[in-house]
Amino acid sequence: MTQNFEAPFVFGVRVEGDAFTDRKEETERLKANFTYGVNTILISPRRMGKTSLVDKVCSLVEDEHIRIAHIDAFGCRSEHDFVNAFATAVVRATSGKWDEWMENAKVFLSRFVPKISFGQDPMTDFSISLEYNPHNTTTEEVLQLPEVIAKAKGIRIVVCIDEFQQLGDFPDSLTFQKKLRGVWQRQSHVSYCLYGSKKHMMEQMFQNQSYPFYRFGDLFYLDKISEDDWVAYIRDRFRVTGKRISDNLARVICSVTDRYSSYVQQLAWLVWLKAQNEATMADVQYAIDRLLDACEPLFIQQTEELSAYQMNFLHALANGVHTGFTQSSVLSGYRLGTAANVTRLRKALIEKDLITVSTPKHLEISDPILTLWLKRRVWKEQ
Repeated sequence: MTQNFEAPFVFGVRVEGDAFTDRKEETERLKANFTYGVNTILISPRRMGKTSLVDKVCSLVEDEHIRIAHIDAFGCRSEHDFVNAFATAVVRATSGKWDEWMENAKVFLSRFVPKISFGQDPMTDFSISLEYNPHNTTTEEVLQLPEVIAKAKGIRIVVCIDEFQQLGDFPDSLTFQKKLRGVWQRQSHVSYCLYGSKKHMMEQMFQNQSYPFYRFGDLFYLDKISEDDWVAYIRDRFRVTGKRISDNLARVICSVTDRYSSYVQQLAWLVWLKAQNEATMADVQYAIDRLLDACEPLFIQQTEELSAYQMNFLHALANGVHTGFTQSSVLSGYRLGTAANVTRLRKALIEKDLITVSTPKHLEISDPILTLWLKRRVWKEQ
């Protein structure tokens, strides 16, 4: 057994180093956008590795002339929350030591109140947050912050915002989005990379002409990594740890997970754990069951309040029906009710992020493991 204690497969956290697979074309495109100050919108289904890709590119381009601010908007519930997170991230990214952070906060955000907490080593182990008071500081002033700092320091700044679709749930969201667009589009020393995990919301925000961020930058989709690349990767990761897996079994892993990056890594890890020297089909089947076990609590939560009609709609999708839902054979065969009801079911399930539109008339379940779980553990199909 190998003595290398680095996990051969990584999931649930950002992927880097040897665990990062392929994505050469996307890496170069995103790197060029960061380097030349082009705004980027990155859209893909969940579990495709958006955050890992952005983090990798950040590590490739960040230097003394380009600074990168990272914001996770997932925890933001209002304009106030976002502006606090925005200001804090920009100051962090453009300051090296805590005294420089303090100076930047004082010079560029005179009406903010900085809050600092220290760890065991006050020179290196510390954190800073900025308390934004909307009564004496305008949002526009804060949104201008990266441009002001970039000009003053002779640098360029890339602001990366994960879970950007969260802004769509803010009170008076469209007004706030207009405010953001109005300020950001005039900045010449700052570019933005906006990405999120809810595909349909991101598409609405950036591809609908009536929304403020329509045509804000270079929009591209993160597609699945090819099966051949995944097979080579899986076999190599087994090999470097002293184990073996055949091409056929690696392809089974790709087929079960539909090449969703996080799921490929997780299932391959479970197979690797079970396998002795060489993986077998029994190991793969065991790993699939353990993957379903791990995902089951989330899937129960996602489906327990669905109506019978909604579950029937998912059943049709799981059985390979992707178009023609208003045909009488589909309506009666899957007990979907009327043609008008199909429209309501489609809209509701898209909003719940349970199904996705891959082409204008082609629907599919967003999560391949959810499909497998429904078929095996809800409908007891094999």
